[in-house]
Amino acid sequence: MNIIVTGASRGIGYELVKLLSAGAGNTVIAIARSAEKLEQLKRDCLSANEASDVIPVVCDLNDEQAVAGLPAMIFRYVPVINILINNAGAIVNKPFMEITPADLQKVYTVNVFSTVRLIQQIIPMLDKKQRSHIINISSMGGYQGSAKFAGLSAYSSSKAALACLTECLAEEFKDAPISFNCLALGAAQTEMLEEAFPGYIAPLSAVQMATFIADFSLTAHHFMNGKIVPVSMSTP
Repeated sequence: MNIIVTGASRGIGYELVKLLSAGAGNTVIAIARSAEKLEQLKRDCLSANEASDVIPVVCDLNDEQAVAGLPAMIFRYVPVINILINNAGAIVNKPFMEITPADLQKVYTVNVFSTVRLIQQIIPMLDKKQRSHIINISSMGGYQGSAKFAGLSAYSSSKAALACLTECLAEEFKDAPISFNCLALGAAQTEMLEEAFPGYIAPLSAVQMATFIADFSLTAHHFMNGKIVPVSMSTP
């Protein structure tokens, strides 16, 4: 399998690359802005499994020209893509009345606009001989009917947009061999969570959440399409 993971330089994305690259026959294209962190990730993967195949690709997903150039960069290493995991994300924790246009632009550019552009670039690269899988990583904050938190209106609404986008793409490409699914994640102990809620201890570690996502990405597209799946220890 040829797998793309965005937001690979830390947290769940970092652990995802480590897990997926340990699988026999998997080539993982790890995308992030930090070359240094990606090289450290590759070293960690090789240390755990000398047969791991990780391709670090430095790209700022907020840069339209950089995203447009991704297919050419990826084609240097693999001929097709089987799985795309849109994991990169940004958060702003701020009272609604204090949110600025710049805050909204930042959150929506990372969480929604860059994901749209990347999917548009990657769809032509998907393997036509077998079913491919595109997974959008959303949040329970963007899951309709779930508990909401003050200060996260920009973040949660952007993640809700990502969930709806998944349903729309599943319908638009229903005759193509592609499954689009969305995971609405509950709290996991990551750097992003610590930035938003200092001192909060999540019920799951980044490794535990990444393990679920890795298994889901490899198998779920054979059973579901256009689904928004809540992944949370709490109800709602």
